[in-house]
Order: sequence, then structure tokens, then C-alpha cells
Amino acid sequence: MNISYIGELAAFGTALCWTFGSQFFEAAGKRVGPLSVNLIRLLLALLLFCILSLLTNGTLYPVDFPAHAWLWLGLSGIVGFALGDLFLFKAFVEIGPRLSMLIMTLTAPLSALMGLTFLNEKYILPQWIGMIITIIGVSWVILERANNNQNKSKRKIRKITKSGIIYAFLGTLGQATGYILSKYGMMVDNEYLDPFAATQIRVIAGTIGFMIIITVNRSWSNVIIALKNKSAMGFMFGGAFLGPFLGVSLSLLALHYITAGVASTITALVPILIIPSVMIIGKEHVSIRAFAGAIIAVTGVFLLFV
Repeated sequence: MNISYIGELAAFGTALCWTFGSQFFEAAGKRVGPLSVNLIRLLLALLLFCILSLLTNGTLYPVDFPAHAWLWLGLSGIVGFALGDLFLFKAFVEIGPRLSMLIMTLTAPLSALMGLTFLNEKYILPQWIGMIITIIGVSWVILERANNNQNKSKRKIRKITKSGIIYAFLGTLGQATGYILSKYGMMVDNEYLDPFAATQIRVIAGTIGFMIIITVNRSWSNVIIALKNKSAMGFMFGGAFLGPFLGVSLSLLALHYITAGVASTITALVPILIIPSVMIIGKEHVSIRAFAGAIIAVTGVFLLFV
């Protein structure tokens, strides 16, 4: 395999994982609530990481990572998982995974701006144009008003709520910030640390963050109830494997080879990849405008390869 494509393939693999993982988490969130889902899926992911670390390194966690990595990756886990994903999962339940993941394409321009400011990453004019096109596509879909008269297929229509959009935007901001903190935390002496071990540190920090949030909200009883829900646990395990375990690890692997803005923009393919799934499995109505808006948003993705 040509090494020059490893970053792009890893980022595309991330998009596939998030396409299916988001639907698993939506199903679980509707059954037991987003807060319980977030903690349990991180605990499941942490278990997978501990097993992987034990098999590959002989330890349950990365003991050889410097303090610099633990600090910044830990902050990334708190911002990206504990805060960003909490709002994203609220958006899943409120407006569904298709629109939520479309709004998440704004992670790309946000990551680019942060990468430019804090990591001295460089972007050329066509790449900036691509980011603007992505923003236009997302905005066009968000501003669409549902018209039940146009839905002759009797498929369900997702209602676009202000609270759902705000949740998705806050989740996007958390993801972009966590992405930049991750890249900085993985940079040690001009080399990058193992992405799976780095993700494990993020998961540890995110788990602690959610435990604090649940304790403050006095929601441990809801977590116990969620653990007893077999169908929700099945969805959470599938989502945990595809999301924080495999998907996030692939996203960090992509950062080895390509810039944060380009890597996060490739994951913007999710709104396109998710459309057939929500139509077939979720019986959701997807308007021509929604489909066109997703195409426009993803068009910006390809301009970032220039």
C-alpha cells in the first residue's frame, strides 16, 4: 500500500465507523437516555482498550507515555468525550443522527482554524473555499422547513428543533477542540505516539468526566437501570466498538499522516454514507434538499485534497 494514502484511508474508515455507530447510539439513547449511554459506552470501550493493551504491551494502560501526553490527551478526552459527546448524543435523540452528523461536518473548518492558530498548519485557497462550501451545505439543510404535504412515502419526518441544532453545534465545537488537543498531545520530539494508546488515555479522562457529571446530577440510578436493559446494552456495545474504540483510534491514526483539518473533513462523508441507512433501516424521509445539501457539504471535502 502506498503510505501516502494511509491517512486518508484511516479517516475514511473513521467515517464508516461513525456512520453506523451513531445509529447504534441513537437507538440506545432513546431507550435509556444520553447520559447513561455515554458513560457505559466509554466503560465498554475502556475494557476493549485494556484488553488490547494487555495483549500488545503487557500492561493495562500506556505506562510509557510522558506527562505531556497524559495532560493534553486527558484534556482532549474531557472536552471531546465528556462535553462534546454529551451534547452530540442529546442531538442524536433530538434531531436524529443524519442531521446531527451533517452539522458535525463543521468540525472541519473549526479544526482548520484551530490548527492554523495553535499548530501552525497551512491551508491554501481552494481548501478554504472547500470549508466555506461545507458551511453553506450544512446551513441550507438546517434552514429547511418540513413540509408534510411533500412526503407521500409515509416515511417519518425529523423535526428540526433549535435545541437539537444547538446541541449539535456544541458537540461539534467539543469535537474540534478535542481533535486539536489530541494532535498536540501525540506530538513528542517530532514523532507521534501510538494512536490506540492515545485514545485509551482520552477514554480514561472522558470516563472520569462523565462520572463527575453523573454524580453531580445524582443520576447513578439511571445508569443501573440502563445496565439492565439488554437491547440498549447490545446497541451500546456495538456503538462502543465502532465509536470510541475503532473509530476514534482510526481518526488519531489519520493525524499521523495528514493535517487535522483534512482528516476531520474526510469524516464529513458521514452525512452521505448515512442517508441510505436511515432511509432503509430507520424509514426516515430524506428530502431532495437534504440530500443536495449533504452533497454540497461533502463537495467541500474533496476541495481540501487540493
